[in-house]
Parts: sequence; structure tokens; C-alpha cells
Amino acid sequence: MPNMTLALPEDLHKKMRARPQVKWSEVARSAFRDRLLQLEYYDRLLAGPKLTEQDAIELGRDIHRRVAPRHKK
Repeated sequence: MPNMTLALPEDLHKKMRARPQVKWSEVARSAFRDRLLQLEYYDRLLAGPKLTEQDAIELGRDIHRRVAPRHKK
């Protein structure tokens, strides 16, 4: 399996070191996998001859579902 080196802000690294029970490499693999699945989904959605109105509605709902939790007060 290939290795990857990441640069992290010091404060984030300090918080991660405080939780040695977490397998951070697995957390990273899972995040990479999830992001790639999301990108592949968008690729499939946009691969057709043209974006239909229903495709645009579905894409908008998906984006809203992913973004809205970050902006809740």
C-alpha cells in the first residue's frame, strides 16, 4: 500500500496526539474514500449528453444536504 505524507497545522496535530486510541490513518482513508465516491457520483451525474432539470434539482438537493449542517446556528 502506498504511503502519503500530510502537513497538518500544529494545533490539529496536538489534538490528534491527545487521542492515541484513534487510528488516524483509517480516518484519513475513509475521508479520502468518501470524497472520491462523491466526485465519482458527480462525474456520473454530469456524464450524460446534457444536464436535465431533474438532474439539476437532484444535484442542488445533494449539495444543500451536505452544506446546510455546516451553516446551522
